[in-house]
Amino acid sequence: MPKRFIRMEQYTRHAQLFRNGRNQALRIPREFELPGKEVLIHKEGGCLIIEPIKKRNNLAKLLAQWKPLKEKFPEIKDLPAEDIDL
Repeated sequence: MPKRFIRMEQYTRHAQLFRNGRNQALRIPREFELPGKEVLIHKEGGCLIIEPIKKRNNLAKLLAQWKPLKEKFPEIKDLPAEDIDL
């Protein structure tokens, strides 16, 4: 759920809208820059809400951090396939 901010005059700044192909774009002033390269955007009434997307560690990064197991896995016998009635 988005955090609610109280609009204060010292944090308000005029920004420009422009066309980028068929899209409308917004020039974001430096003091309002968001981290990352992607955002979530949604509308609430007449307000446009833009939120940064927090990147989470992907599985490959997580697995790379794990230490290898020292214990050996048990042997698994190859069992013959069984017919299953469906």
